[in-house]
Amino acid sequence: MFSWLILLPFLGVIILNLPFRALMRRAAFWLCVFIASVQVCAVVFPAVCLWMGKLDILGYILKINFTLDNLSRVMLLCIGMVTFTAVFVERQMRRDEDKFFNFLNLLLLLVAGLNGIVMVRDIFSLYVFLEIAAVSSFILIGSNKDFAAFEGAFKYIVLSVVATVLMLSAIALFLIVAGDTGFSSISAALKSSPDRFFVILAIGMFLCACFIKSGLMPFHGWVPDSYSSAPASVSILLAGIVTKAVGVYTLIRVVSAVFGFTPAIKSLLLAVGALSVVAGALAALGQRDFKRMLAYSSISQVGYIILGLGSGTALGVAGAVFHLFNHSVFKSLLFLNSAAVELETGTRDMESLSGLNKRMPLTGITSVLASLSCAGIPPLAGFWSKLIIIIALWMCGQYFYACLAVAASVLTLAYFLSMQRKIFFGKLGEGLENVKEAGFGLAFPAVLLALVTVGAGLFLPLIIHVFIFPQGAIVGG
Repeated sequence: MFSWLILLPFLGVIILNLPFRALMRRAAFWLCVFIASVQVCAVVFPAVCLWMGKLDILGYILKINFTLDNLSRVMLLCIGMVTFTAVFVERQMRRDEDKFFNFLNLLLLLVAGLNGIVMVRDIFSLYVFLEIAAVSSFILIGSNKDFAAFEGAFKYIVLSVVATVLMLSAIALFLIVAGDTGFSSISAALKSSPDRFFVILAIGMFLCACFIKSGLMPFHGWVPDSYSSAPASVSILLAGIVTKAVGVYTLIRVVSAVFGFTPAIKSLLLAVGALSVVAGALAALGQRDFKRMLAYSSISQVGYIILGLGSGTALGVAGAVFHLFNHSVFKSLLFLNSAAVELETGTRDMESLSGLNKRMPLTGITSVLASLSCAGIPPLAGFWSKLIIIIALWMCGQYFYACLAVAASVLTLAYFLSMQRKIFFGKLGEGLENVKEAGFGLAFPAVLLALVTVGAGLFLPLIIHVFIFPQGAIVGG
């Protein structure tokens, strides 16, 4: 079921490359907006998704079972929203029609890969869709064709190849042990022989591969360069959903459904999550480049997700998934705002900017909202997801990690307040008198994302039983 969510973007690529090239180029933007909007609507209105789930053509051909649960729906919603944002940003930023058209083709392939990742229940099929998403990402990162872009893409390729080797080796060992690559088969085999050397080795390699793809410390080497050197729309995709789907989601799904929350796995997750939370925040404090600061901030915020997962409880997993959703929203908004600032001022150097709130009030306001949500200030959505994670850590006896999460939120607030002061507050800097607010292509998605992060916080009591707590049901599932 639900293979139409993968078929639709693939069909979009075919349509865009029909012989009527002039017509297709004019229609490409609206086709991508339509596909992203349909995906969001299918999640928000489940009746649409259930009706279209009868169109299981791809699943029938490939003999793959595509299924949806609460976690998959959250991920599909994030993919749809971030894709919608990236299309508008790319249209506003990109002046070359050929490059814009190529971007949209690659974007649709990326969406197909990401949708496949979140719906399969077979570890080898998961790997195949991971590679579809990874290859699309390589090309998108280097699409500016300058030295910095190629360097960022190269680092991503090198570390992704390492992750691929580790993941394929682990899958081979799982196949030897279980005789199958289905989640349930591997889980049963691991439970019957949890202490075998090859089982422990396979789990370790797979977890390391996920850490690399998630950009967690100390496997984060590709993140700052890839995020900062990529085009604005690609940075939004990478920070907003790509690393979340290929790394974080994969980690949540495989640990909860296959490996189980053993003491060793929980200890490893907590250690890596804590290192990423603290070191990422400290690194962000010392950055001058707007996008590079956001890149290190992303490492820190992903660490919170891993801390929630490392608690090994239903509440912790619920908080982790909720923070994943929140991070997709507010970090996409912040990267969008960095694109607006760079487009209007020609620089991302925070030391060279000041007082932009006078010239770009909408960008300033939405940036404040996203920053405060990221720092965990009530009543914004980021506060609730962090609070749930901290409560989960405290309830399972991880008092040190709970206190560490609170302390790191103070660091997060510090570097975001510093960013706001340098860029938006104070006296308008010299040479910035002619700066104006970003165009519709940036302002429209910025307002939508700001409304989501505010609304998810203010209306939490209405969605908590529908959206948050059901995520805990994947524990052990």
